[in-house]
Amino acid sequence: MTKILIIGGGVIGLMTARELANAGAKVTLVEMGSTGKESSWAGGGILSPLYPWRYRGAVTALASWSQRLYPDYCEALFEETGVDPEYNRSGMMILDPDAPDLALNWAETEQATMEILDRAAIADKEPGLGVDTDGALWMPEIAQIRNPRLTKALHASINKRVEMREREEVLDLRVDDGRVRGVTTTTGSIEAEHVIVCTGAWTAQLLEKLGRKPDIRPVRGQMILFYAKPGQIRHLSLYRERYVIPRKDGRVLIGSTLEEAGFEKRTTAEAKEELYRVATEMFPLLKRTPIEDHWAGLRPGSPSGIPYIGPYPEVEGLYVNAGHFRNGLVTGPASARLIADLVLEREPILPPSAYALDSART
Repeated sequence: MTKILIIGGGVIGLMTARELANAGAKVTLVEMGSTGKESSWAGGGILSPLYPWRYRGAVTALASWSQRLYPDYCEALFEETGVDPEYNRSGMMILDPDAPDLALNWAETEQATMEILDRAAIADKEPGLGVDTDGALWMPEIAQIRNPRLTKALHASINKRVEMREREEVLDLRVDDGRVRGVTTTTGSIEAEHVIVCTGAWTAQLLEKLGRKPDIRPVRGQMILFYAKPGQIRHLSLYRERYVIPRKDGRVLIGSTLEEAGFEKRTTAEAKEELYRVATEMFPLLKRTPIEDHWAGLRPGSPSGIPYIGPYPEVEGLYVNAGHFRNGLVTGPASARLIADLVLEREPILPPSAYALDSART
């Protein structure tokens, strides 16, 4: 019997497994596909909520805790595995601040570095920018990571310490006398003392058989990737709900759509055209840059973007760590630490009540 069974091998499941393994727990991780190949792979890797002042304090608390940890976290992963997650404090420029006073007040309260840039300062930071704006907000401390490389590093970090069972789907949770006993999978059964559900957009489907499910739904997001040259675009930029992310090797991502399309994970010509139009409006130089790729992913949408982190009511030993919506990467380390604290009965890093399954989120 394994001590702790984690269902789901995205960044949340992998970070949770690493946190528990570092604490000496016996952990098994089950993933229906390949680890890190769903929304964790499909996202952009911005280590900040977009327009962060719009979010509730519960999201900000997770993000702030994780942002402080990330530099050392990525360095440790690189030393352990030889895989560089490419942590890059490239800064984030917000070109259409809808409420600059509100944003600046938020930054002061949260002790986040933020300033207003005038036209000259904007042009100095991004000479290739095509957006005509009188002012922008600049957050120099915001970083990014290369999310496929992060998940690869996480997998390598835990591979020898955690039993990894990929391409094995969990069909049912085994519950008896109000306590979880394990799971039934496509290859048999696994007994466990504790089960943590980290299945992202698929979480409600798995838990609804128990009579109560979290309000988590799939929200499709599409992105395109340009094969640009290093240094052509220097910083993260937000404009009209879309973002541009320059990688160190010159590649540039533009995303992302928000589509209520159920579990239909496919790309569309309409989204590609809209993303291309926004990208080339923001940076006209991209008109001369080939598109390298176009993909879609399914985010785990939740009310106000507040994830569910904690015990499942009325079933002892069953826990949930899911529903991070657009912020799984930036809130991942804190979410993993918090659920580990609760499972191992340690002092939690944050008050857990805001993330409970029955807490108010609207």
